[in-house]
Amino acid sequence: MSFFKQLMYFGYQQALSSIFPVLLFMTLGISRMIEIPFLARYDFILIVSLLIQIWMYRSGLESKNELKVAFVFHFIGLSLEIYKVHMGSWSYPEDAVSKLFGVPLYSGFMYASVASYMTQAWRRLRLQLEGWPKSWITVLLGAAIYLNFYSHHYIPDLRWWLTAVIFIVFFRTFVDFSVNGKRYRMPLTLSFLLIGFFIWLAENIATFLGAWQYPNQTVEWNWVHLGKISSWFLLVIVSFLIVAQLKHVKEALLQNSRTNLNRDGVGESECHNSI
Repeated sequence: MSFFKQLMYFGYQQALSSIFPVLLFMTLGISRMIEIPFLARYDFILIVSLLIQIWMYRSGLESKNELKVAFVFHFIGLSLEIYKVHMGSWSYPEDAVSKLFGVPLYSGFMYASVASYMTQAWRRLRLQLEGWPKSWITVLLGAAIYLNFYSHHYIPDLRWWLTAVIFIVFFRTFVDFSVNGKRYRMPLTLSFLLIGFFIWLAENIATFLGAWQYPNQTVEWNWVHLGKISSWFLLVIVSFLIVAQLKHVKEALLQNSRTNLNRDGVGESECHNSI
């Protein structure tokens, strides 16, 4: 099979996995160009985001477990947004009914859309992890990265130390994925960098469309600083660690369920069908 066909198929699967963020960006663009009567822009984006999430679940594009993961990220992201806006890192200048402590509730869906992409890409590309570290290491590392987003306002920023630890911890970890039946693999840290870079590009589009605003963008729009790629790199890692940990927990529960059923005299095929 030619490289071009494989690349096209890979792009198609990536596009299917990106339905939520793509629709969210389309909503940002449309609401920027067209004024919605009797409804604040941020409120409109929230309503559309909810409808997208409901449609994806009801249509079967998103499973119940994937929906749960998306909402976990919604609340994790919203809490981070509230804190960052309070500290003056960025702002949401437009008025809206659905603002909590200066943060519109739709902002949580931006994080949920990243989680949606990850869970869908994981399923569609049949991701497998090789050389995954022990769970207690990934949990501590993810917690340290997430807490650093809060603590660096009061103590020295540890992002570069944490980045060094990441390369050490995941030095032997590879992500194995399937493209049209053929398996490929790449270093996990490289995938983190690539996703972080593309989110940084998306962030530039989002700020241009007025989704939020950095202090240097109050007078006129400017490119988001390149240093933000490191922030997205770390946030992608936190997101991936949560998804991966949930996947491992689910696999352990399924394995225990199969073991218990087999002990009770239930065949492997019956066990598989019961799950």
